[in-house]
Amino acid sequence: MELKLENLTKEFQGFTAVDHINYTMRNGVYGLLGENGAGKTTLMRMLCTLIKPTGGKITCDGEDVFSMDGQYRKLLGYLPQDFGYYPDFTARDYLLYVSSIKGLRPATAKKRVEDLLTKVGLAKTAGKKMKKLSGGMKRRVGIAQAMLNNPKILVLDEPTAGLDPNERIRFRNLISELSEERLVLLSTHIVSDVAYIANQILLMKRGRIEHTGTAEQIISSMPEKVWICKADKKLVPALQKRYKLANVKTGASNTVEVRILSAKRPFSEAVQAEASLEDVFLYYFGEKSGDENDLL
Repeated sequence: MELKLENLTKEFQGFTAVDHINYTMRNGVYGLLGENGAGKTTLMRMLCTLIKPTGGKITCDGEDVFSMDGQYRKLLGYLPQDFGYYPDFTARDYLLYVSSIKGLRPATAKKRVEDLLTKVGLAKTAGKKMKKLSGGMKRRVGIAQAMLNNPKILVLDEPTAGLDPNERIRFRNLISELSEERLVLLSTHIVSDVAYIANQILLMKRGRIEHTGTAEQIISSMPEKVWICKADKKLVPALQKRYKLANVKTGASNTVEVRILSAKRPFSEAVQAEASLEDVFLYYFGEKSGDENDLL
């Protein structure tokens, strides 16, 4: 399975949401990482043929996905950031309803629904109405509906938004399990979600794919280093104007421990630390708040 984006562009009344993207994806997990407004959802909606590009094209194994029409959608599973459901349907009834829309035969749908309810950990709560399920449970129903047709391409838009840490871990494990022999594209602004499960990470900013690679490659691409040092709490505003601060931890006696991104050692007592994907996110998407000469 090969999904190829060629000069893919989408404009809305003069605003370019997706800007001439070229990229090829095959089986595996791809993490689309970027801040809110980067164009991730627009890109995913085009991949799911919900909106047409202004320019460029998307091909699946060499065929234009919009020309493939229903043939392509049979290969596709999609979890939007906010998926619609009938609140008075039980989880089981909702999945059976979606199965009918997707054209699954009743006997096949019944077996598939029960298998997926077990896989996503909802077998015991399948009879509960959707409106009574927790946010995490609803997201699990969402991934189950995306998997009903056993898709070869799975597109997930902000699947862990609003989930507690335990639910996010469960969800990441589920995605890793489902990614075998599939192409999975996972969009998020939560760095840890892609750090653990993505084979390839795409950094998206202002409609463009700025950098791609494994987590290790993305981290090593950052030209600045990470430093940890202690400073007087009163200096934090000035430090924020000169450097990008990855973390500020309050200590005793009006001191703070700061994690600083800087090409050079910011202070003689600063100790270099190992960079993380969160540091990279800050480097590419964060901004300093003022003039570099405004310290001390």
